[in-house]
Amino acid sequence: MWNATDDGGVGGRVALSGLLLAIAAGGAVDLALDRDAGLLHRAFELLLLALSLGAVAWLWVGWATERRRLASLRAASDATRAERDAWRERAEKLLRGLGAEIDEQLRRWQLSAAEREVALLLLKGFGHKEIAALQGRSERTVRQHAVAVYRKSGLAGRAELSAFFLEDLLLPPPSADA
Repeated sequence: MWNATDDGGVGGRVALSGLLLAIAAGGAVDLALDRDAGLLHRAFELLLLALSLGAVAWLWVGWATERRRLASLRAASDATRAERDAWRERAEKLLRGLGAEIDEQLRRWQLSAAEREVALLLLKGFGHKEIAALQGRSERTVRQHAVAVYRKSGLAGRAELSAFFLEDLLLPPPSADA
């Protein structure tokens, strides 16, 4: 369905307005040339002239309203985008800091580079087969690295490894009593 505000741009608005103005001009010329026509004929032509001019005015008011609404939506979108970018920047700083802290803890456990890499992939949720495929190693080698991670860290397994790093990140929501 055609919408008066959906004209495809300025060119469409100008073309449609020009068409309606041409109709109005034609009606005005016809009205001037038909002086001898009856009152009913002249009243009908005046009505067509008024309707054409009214349609042009109505369309331009609608287009102006839509342009203002679009500008408002763009401003809101820009503000939301800026807020998102600021949040992303803050989150990235925190995540970089978290990554550095995780890496530091893995070093404190005196893990080898291969063991640290396996530990990070385990924290990301990868299984032994997936890690082996990613690293181009055998699943047995990956499993041995995982066992070394658990032994050197004093943790019982993958769940405890994840819990070690996530426990403090997942704080309970503040209570109403606090």
